[in-house]
Amino acid sequence: MTNQVLFPYICVHDTAAAIAFYAEVFGAKEQFRLAEPSGRIGHAEMDFNGTSLMLCDEFPEYGIRSANTIGATPVTLHLHVDNADAVIERALKAGATLQMPAEDHFYGERSGAFRDPFGHRWNVGHPIENVTTDEMQRRYTDEFS
Repeated sequence: MTNQVLFPYICVHDTAAAIAFYAEVFGAKEQFRLAEPSGRIGHAEMDFNGTSLMLCDEFPEYGIRSANTIGATPVTLHLHVDNADAVIERALKAGATLQMPAEDHFYGERSGAFRDPFGHRWNVGHPIENVTTDEMQRRYTDEFS
């Protein structure tokens, strides 16, 4: 099999605003954008410290709709950061909605979650301890026993 790279690609209701939000909250850098003469952004890419996020405005004529338009998202974007509490605080100040405050978890990570102003759910975390998969399973089982 050839080398494969996975790129998350999200649709938002205002790509220009999303680019500004992700730059402010995560320090992500815009790589480029392709805009129609009307201003609608057909494709943009941002660099999240070596990982790319692709995004675009809505294209209802092709069935491409944003999380805000459909009122939900089944996807959570999980991002490892240096300080989850600080990132969540920046996100909330920039207009995100808290879904889960940062806390220490059994799997060795401090993490929390928020919904960005564009309807996408972000889980941000940083490691607090190294936990083997066997230990994670034991702790997970204990959580539900």
